[in-house]
Amino acid sequence: MDANALIQTVAVYALPVLFAITLHEAAHGYAARRFGDMTATVMGRVTLNPLAHIDLMGTVLMPLLLYFATAGSFLFGYAKPVPVDFSRLRHPKRDMVWVALAGPAANFIQAVFWGVALVVIAGSGVDERFFLELCKAGVRVNLVMWAFNLFPLPPLDGGRILVGLLPLPAARALARIEPWGFFIVLGLVVAGVVGKLWLNPLLNLGYEALGLLLSPLDHFFR
Repeated sequence: MDANALIQTVAVYALPVLFAITLHEAAHGYAARRFGDMTATVMGRVTLNPLAHIDLMGTVLMPLLLYFATAGSFLFGYAKPVPVDFSRLRHPKRDMVWVALAGPAANFIQAVFWGVALVVIAGSGVDERFFLELCKAGVRVNLVMWAFNLFPLPPLDGGRILVGLLPLPAARALARIEPWGFFIVLGLVVAGVVGKLWLNPLLNLGYEALGLLLSPLDHFFR
């Protein structure tokens, strides 16, 4: 593996990834507090300090190992989940949906801001490659987190959203999958199922939505 390529990749992606995971997890904690559960607040997880959300294995070691093992073609990682006691929410089944949705929503909003920065920088005639690549990485990282976390299987946010929306018997059956859900999702990722049938189509939709949102600003700089 080219050491220079690794350093460049880390330099470009480090800031977007830190922002992406920090605001994603903090958004869950804030939403939980808004709907009645103070667990994350008491544990100091409703914070913009990335150190509170970084998991050494999932955020640092696993992505680096996969980067080296696959020559940068496959990356996977996770942050330290924000603790939420759903039984303390004022309306547990309904409010679970909003708490789960807060994380992906935070990522999509960040993708919009990185996209705005990209359009403004490029439109202003700034041709510094690092800043342009940084903004592109910010868009990409956040759209990937947005799309991946919406996959409808617990413990991912999409699975918890589905649990909150389904009738009670079906919701209970789906919730029982959660202890094994991570391993099921990881297996589906490795098999290419998540990428082909879920991630890629949703990413295309995300980029199209982002293009529509940024089109007035883009036209302004042309």
